[in-house]
Amino acid sequence: VVVLTPPPRPLTPPRHLASLPGGAAKARKRSRGESAAATPPSPPQVPRPRRRSSSSSSNHQRPLPRPSPGSAMVTAPAGPEYSPFFAVMGASAAMIFSALGAAYGTAKSGTGIAAMSVMRPELIMKSIIPVVMAGIIAIYGLVVAVLISSSVSYNMPLFKSFLQLGAGLSVGLSGLAAGFAIGIVGDAGVRGTAQQPRLFVGMILILIFAEVLGLYGLIVGLILSTKG
Repeated sequence: VVVLTPPPRPLTPPRHLASLPGGAAKARKRSRGESAAATPPSPPQVPRPRRRSSSSSSNHQRPLPRPSPGSAMVTAPAGPEYSPFFAVMGASAAMIFSALGAAYGTAKSGTGIAAMSVMRPELIMKSIIPVVMAGIIAIYGLVVAVLISSSVSYNMPLFKSFLQLGAGLSVGLSGLAAGFAIGIVGDAGVRGTAQQPRLFVGMILILIFAEVLGLYGLIVGLILSTKG
Protein backbone atom coordinates (compact mmCIF):
# COMPACT_ATOMS: atom_id res chain seq x y z
CA VAL A 1 0.00 0.00 0.00
CA VAL A 2 1.57 3.30 -1.04
CA VAL A 3 0.44 6.31 0.94
CA LEU A 4 0.91 9.60 -0.85
CA THR A 5 1.41 12.56 1.43
CA PRO A 6 0.99 16.05 0.08
CA PRO A 7 4.11 18.28 0.17
CA PRO A 8 4.36 20.68 3.10
CA ARG A 9 2.63 23.96 2.46
CA PRO A 10 4.77 27.08 2.92
CA LEU A 11 4.00 29.11 5.96
CA THR A 12 2.14 32.21 4.95
CA PRO A 13 1.53 35.08 7.30
CA PRO A 14 -2.04 35.61 8.44
CA ARG A 15 -4.09 38.11 6.52
CA HIS A 16 -4.68 40.45 9.43
CA LEU A 17 -0.90 40.78 9.96
CA ALA A 18 -0.11 41.17 6.29
CA SER A 19 -2.53 44.05 5.98
CA LEU A 20 -0.75 46.05 8.70
CA PRO A 21 2.29 48.22 7.77
CA GLY A 22 5.37 46.18 8.30
CA GLY A 23 3.29 43.19 9.18
CA ALA A 24 4.52 41.14 6.23
CA ALA A 25 8.16 41.49 7.30
CA LYS A 26 7.33 40.56 10.91
CA ALA A 27 5.33 37.59 9.72
CA ARG A 28 8.25 36.42 7.55
CA LYS A 29 10.68 36.67 10.48
CA ARG A 30 8.26 34.76 12.70
CA SER A 31 7.80 32.05 10.06
CA ARG A 32 11.59 31.76 9.63
CA GLY A 33 12.06 31.38 13.39
CA GLU A 34 9.39 28.68 13.55
CA SER A 35 10.98 26.79 10.66
CA ALA A 36 14.47 27.04 12.28
CA ALA A 37 13.08 25.77 15.58
CA ALA A 38 11.35 22.91 13.76
CA THR A 39 14.64 21.63 12.23
CA PRO A 40 16.99 20.00 14.80
CA PRO A 41 20.48 21.55 15.07
CA SER A 42 23.29 19.65 13.38
CA PRO A 43 25.97 18.20 15.68
CA PRO A 44 29.19 20.24 15.86
CA GLN A 45 31.98 19.05 13.63
CA VAL A 46 35.11 18.00 15.53
CA PRO A 47 38.34 18.70 13.59
CA ARG A 48 40.17 15.52 12.80
CA PRO A 49 43.82 15.45 13.93
CA ARG A 50 46.35 15.56 11.14
CA ARG A 51 48.69 12.66 10.81
CA ARG A 52 52.33 13.63 10.90
CA SER A 53 54.79 12.05 8.62
CA SER A 54 57.39 9.70 9.99
CA SER A 55 60.23 12.09 9.16
CA SER A 56 58.72 15.05 11.03
CA SER A 57 57.76 12.94 14.05
CA SER A 58 61.22 11.44 14.22
CA ASN A 59 62.77 14.90 14.06
CA HIS A 60 60.58 16.18 16.91
CA GLN A 61 61.06 13.11 19.08
CA ARG A 62 64.79 12.83 18.54
CA PRO A 63 66.65 14.40 21.52
CA LEU A 64 69.27 17.04 20.91
CA PRO A 65 72.87 15.86 21.31
CA ARG A 66 74.43 16.96 24.55
CA PRO A 67 77.97 18.31 24.39
CA SER A 68 80.59 16.52 26.38
CA PRO A 69 82.05 18.34 29.41
CA GLY A 70 85.40 18.90 27.72
CA SER A 71 84.03 20.17 24.40
CA ALA A 72 83.09 23.76 23.69
CA MET A 73 79.44 24.74 23.36
CA VAL A 74 80.00 26.58 20.08
CA THR A 75 82.30 25.16 17.42
CA ALA A 76 84.57 27.60 15.68
CA PRO A 77 83.68 28.06 11.98
CA ALA A 78 86.18 27.40 9.24
CA GLY A 79 88.43 30.36 8.65
CA PRO A 80 89.25 32.10 5.37
CA GLU A 81 91.93 31.00 2.98
CA TYR A 82 94.55 33.31 4.46
CA SER A 83 94.12 32.04 8.04
CA PRO A 84 97.05 29.53 7.84
CA PHE A 85 99.34 32.47 7.07
CA PHE A 86 99.26 33.66 10.70
CA ALA A 87 100.00 30.18 12.02
CA VAL A 88 102.95 29.78 9.65
CA MET A 89 104.24 33.20 10.67
CA GLY A 90 103.99 32.14 14.32
CA ALA A 91 106.09 29.03 13.68
CA SER A 92 108.62 31.06 11.73
CA ALA A 93 108.82 33.73 14.42
CA ALA A 94 109.37 31.13 17.13
CA MET A 95 112.30 29.58 15.29
CA ILE A 96 113.85 32.75 13.87
CA PHE A 97 113.87 34.94 16.98
CA SER A 98 114.96 32.16 19.32
CA ALA A 99 117.75 31.21 16.91
CA LEU A 100 118.86 34.86 16.78
CA GLY A 101 119.04 34.99 20.57
CA ALA A 102 120.92 31.70 20.75
CA ALA A 103 123.36 32.81 18.04
CA TYR A 104 124.11 36.11 19.75
CA GLY A 105 124.60 34.44 23.14
CA THR A 106 126.89 31.81 21.66
CA ALA A 107 128.96 34.32 19.71
CA LYS A 108 129.29 36.80 22.56
CA SER A 109 130.25 34.12 25.08
CA GLY A 110 132.58 32.47 22.58
CA THR A 111 134.58 35.66 22.08
CA GLY A 112 135.05 35.91 25.85
CA ILE A 113 136.15 32.28 26.08
CA ALA A 114 138.61 32.75 23.22
CA ALA A 115 140.12 35.82 24.87
CA MET A 116 140.33 34.08 28.26
CA SER A 117 141.89 30.86 26.95
CA VAL A 118 145.05 32.69 25.92
CA MET A 119 145.95 33.32 29.55
CA ARG A 120 144.12 30.37 31.22
CA PRO A 121 143.67 27.49 28.78
CA GLU A 122 142.74 25.09 31.59
CA LEU A 123 139.44 26.96 32.17
CA ILE A 124 138.03 26.43 28.65
CA MET A 125 135.76 23.50 29.53
CA LYS A 126 134.63 25.17 32.73
CA SER A 127 133.76 28.37 30.91
CA ILE A 128 131.76 26.63 28.16
CA ILE A 129 128.57 26.76 30.29
CA PRO A 130 127.27 30.10 28.82
CA VAL A 131 127.51 28.65 25.32
CA VAL A 132 125.50 25.58 26.30
CA MET A 133 122.81 27.66 28.00
CA ALA A 134 122.56 29.92 24.96
CA GLY A 135 122.05 26.90 22.70
CA ILE A 136 119.15 25.63 24.80
CA ILE A 137 117.12 28.71 23.83
CA ALA A 138 117.01 27.55 20.21
CA ILE A 139 115.50 24.24 21.39
CA TYR A 140 112.62 26.16 22.99
CA GLY A 141 111.79 27.80 19.69
CA LEU A 142 112.14 24.50 17.83
CA VAL A 143 109.63 22.75 20.10
CA VAL A 144 106.97 25.43 19.67
CA ALA A 145 107.58 25.70 15.92
CA VAL A 146 107.03 21.94 15.50
CA LEU A 147 103.82 22.06 17.54
CA ILE A 148 102.46 24.96 15.50
CA SER A 149 103.39 23.48 12.12
CA SER A 150 101.71 20.16 13.00
CA SER A 151 98.36 21.90 13.57
CA VAL A 152 98.35 24.01 10.39
CA SER A 153 95.50 23.14 8.02
CA TYR A 154 93.96 24.73 4.94
CA ASN A 155 90.73 26.11 6.47
CA MET A 156 91.79 26.39 10.08
CA PRO A 157 89.78 28.85 12.22
CA LEU A 158 91.08 32.40 12.31
CA PHE A 159 90.97 32.39 16.11
CA LYS A 160 93.30 29.40 16.27
CA SER A 161 95.72 30.91 13.77
CA PHE A 162 95.95 34.06 15.91
CA LEU A 163 96.73 31.86 18.92
CA GLN A 164 99.52 30.16 17.00
CA LEU A 165 100.93 33.53 16.00
CA GLY A 166 100.91 34.70 19.61
CA ALA A 167 102.59 31.48 20.75
CA GLY A 168 105.38 31.88 18.22
CA LEU A 169 105.99 35.52 19.05
CA SER A 170 106.02 34.89 22.79
CA VAL A 171 108.64 32.15 22.70
CA GLY A 172 110.67 33.81 19.95
CA LEU A 173 110.97 37.26 21.49
CA SER A 174 111.55 35.80 24.96
CA GLY A 175 114.34 33.64 23.56
CA LEU A 176 115.85 36.66 21.83
CA ALA A 177 115.95 38.62 25.08
CA ALA A 178 117.36 35.66 26.99
CA GLY A 179 120.05 35.13 24.37
CA PHE A 180 121.18 38.76 24.63
CA ALA A 181 121.36 38.49 28.42
CA ILE A 182 123.29 35.20 28.35
CA GLY A 183 125.77 36.52 25.81
CA ILE A 184 126.60 39.68 27.73
CA VAL A 185 126.79 37.94 31.12
CA GLY A 186 128.81 35.05 29.70
CA ASP A 187 131.38 37.30 28.07
CA ALA A 188 131.99 39.42 31.15
CA GLY A 189 131.73 36.45 33.53
CA VAL A 190 134.26 34.32 31.70
CA ARG A 191 136.79 37.16 31.59
CA GLY A 192 136.27 37.87 35.30
CA THR A 193 136.51 34.20 36.26
CA ALA A 194 139.92 33.97 34.64
CA GLN A 195 141.17 36.68 37.01
CA GLN A 196 139.07 35.77 40.07
CA PRO A 197 137.81 32.16 40.31
CA ARG A 198 135.28 33.09 43.03
CA LEU A 199 133.16 34.83 40.40
CA PHE A 200 132.22 31.48 38.82
CA VAL A 201 129.28 30.73 41.15
CA GLY A 202 127.88 34.22 40.76
CA MET A 203 128.16 33.96 36.97
CA ILE A 204 126.22 30.67 36.97
CA LEU A 205 123.39 32.17 39.05
CA ILE A 206 123.09 35.16 36.72
CA LEU A 207 123.03 32.83 33.71
CA ILE A 208 120.23 30.78 35.30
CA PHE A 209 118.06 33.84 35.80
CA ALA A 210 118.74 34.92 32.22
CA GLU A 211 117.79 31.46 30.95
CA VAL A 212 114.48 31.51 32.86
CA LEU A 213 113.31 34.39 30.63
CA GLY A 214 113.24 32.06 27.65
CA LEU A 215 111.56 29.37 29.76
CA TYR A 216 108.72 31.75 30.59
CA GLY A 217 108.11 32.36 26.91
CA LEU A 218 108.14 28.61 26.27
CA ILE A 219 105.43 28.01 28.90
CA VAL A 220 103.17 30.72 27.46
CA GLY A 221 103.79 29.47 23.92
CA LEU A 222 102.81 25.92 24.83
CA ILE A 223 99.61 27.11 26.51
CA LEU A 224 98.61 29.21 23.51
CA SER A 225 99.50 26.60 20.90
CA THR A 226 97.44 23.88 22.60
CA LYS A 227 94.42 26.12 23.24
CA GLY A 228 91.37 26.18 20.97
